[in-house]
Amino acid sequence: MSTSQAPKTYQEYSIEDFDKFDCLKLSKRFYIVLLFVLRGYLVWLMSVTNMKDRVGTMQWIYPETNLFFLSLISGVIGLFVVLIISLRRPDAPKWIQQLWPYCRTLLVGALIFDFIINLIGFFYWQLSSIPWLVCQGAIVFALIILCFTSKRLQINLSEFPQTLPEK
Repeated sequence: MSTSQAPKTYQEYSIEDFDKFDCLKLSKRFYIVLLFVLRGYLVWLMSVTNMKDRVGTMQWIYPETNLFFLSLISGVIGLFVVLIISLRRPDAPKWIQQLWPYCRTLLVGALIFDFIINLIGFFYWQLSSIPWLVCQGAIVFALIILCFTSKRLQINLSEFPQTLPEK
């Protein structure tokens, strides 16, 4: 990015929008997509922590157990992105630095993979209904659009934390 473009890129952000490495804090859209991709694991955690009815929460969100397990499979990519985020710091391994700009691609791939798994679940095992599948498709489509329309997310992916000189 040229120096004349840099001030225009960041002019709409305040000091609170930056982290301790002078990188723009991660976009809320990034976290929304990540939560959707990881929803199977979130449901699993909610059901494990519910001491009264461990299976009830899971069955309420995933009436078919196979859909839950398929959601866990598709969430593996999201767990990998969480690993990349957690290791994103100045002294990060080289592979983290190389993979960081591709996190949006990984998340979009996870969304598409999740939808394909739901399509397979519908056509092969009849695990869900047409309205559920259409709703899921609409959500996936909207989240993919969010990934590509967020200027903040684009900036996030172009930055990587660097060690700042002490003042």
